[in-house]
Amino acid sequence: MIKRVDRAEATVQPLPGRTWYTYIDKANSPATNVTVGVSIYSAGSKPAGHVHETQEECIYVASGHGRLVTPEATAELEPGVAVLIAPGTFHITEAGDGEPLELVCLFSPPVVPGSYVKRSS
Repeated sequence: MIKRVDRAEATVQPLPGRTWYTYIDKANSPATNVTVGVSIYSAGSKPAGHVHETQEECIYVASGHGRLVTPEATAELEPGVAVLIAPGTFHITEAGDGEPLELVCLFSPPVVPGSYVKRSS
C-alpha cells in the first residue's frame, strides 16, 4: 500500500507565523505512527516557541534560511539540512529576512497541529 498526497490535497492550517500543510496523518491515510507535513514561515517570521512533550520532530529544510533555537543550542537552517528535536525540547523557529523558510516536518508519534504546549522560554 502507498499513499500519494500533493500540496493541493494537503490539509491547510494557519498557525502563528506560518502555514502548516498536513500531508500524511491518521485522518487521510492508514498511518498510525507518524505525521508528515510542510511548514512555511514567511520571511522574517519569529513566532513564539513551543514544546512537543511526547513527539520527536525531524525537520528538513527544503528552501530558505533561518535558525532553530533551543535553550541548549542554535541550529542554522539552510537547504539540505536536517535537524532532530527530542521530545520535551523547547524550540523557536526563526525565518531569515530574505525569503520564506519551507520545512518538511515529520513527527512520531503523530501530532495534532497546533495542539502542543506553547511557552515563551
